[in-house]
Amino acid sequence: MHVLLEDDSGRLTLRRVTPWHRLLARGLAASLDCQLARGARPEANAVLAARAMILTSAGYRRGLAASLQRLTAAAVSPRTRPRPMAAARSAGAARQPYVPLRRDRIARSATGLAGLADRLAAREPVPAQGVALVRQLLADGGGPLYRAGSREDLNEVIERASHALTR
Repeated sequence: MHVLLEDDSGRLTLRRVTPWHRLLARGLAASLDCQLARGARPEANAVLAARAMILTSAGYRRGLAASLQRLTAAAVSPRTRPRPMAAARSAGAARQPYVPLRRDRIARSATGLAGLADRLAAREPVPAQGVALVRQLLADGGGPLYRAGSREDLNEVIERASHALTR
């Protein structure tokens, strides 16, 4: 696998991404996603480039789009928690985790979330920054999707991600 990276004089050169770079990209995913979401250029180093390749892959984008769709569907469904199957309860299986959603916010922002999902699922390439912003939105348990006391406005986060996906 090869990527374009900036050399010392600022020119783009073709370089090989090693398995070590890909391993670091997975292990440092949260940190790298923060950097990419803030606008770091994937061409800055091989590890950022490897993470950007993961984020912008069709499979990863489809997974995020499906998560956004499930989130939107869960916000309008009844507030009951899913019950484990009887066989799982009797076998002593661990309880499935329950993540409380800010259903009111999600329902008000359903159109914007659907737009993000559509853009992620499209065939056209998208910038890594936009995908990183969506991943952070979904993963941040203290963010506007999950926490009432979040200071971030969900619509503003959606707008930032949408803008970053269309550059």
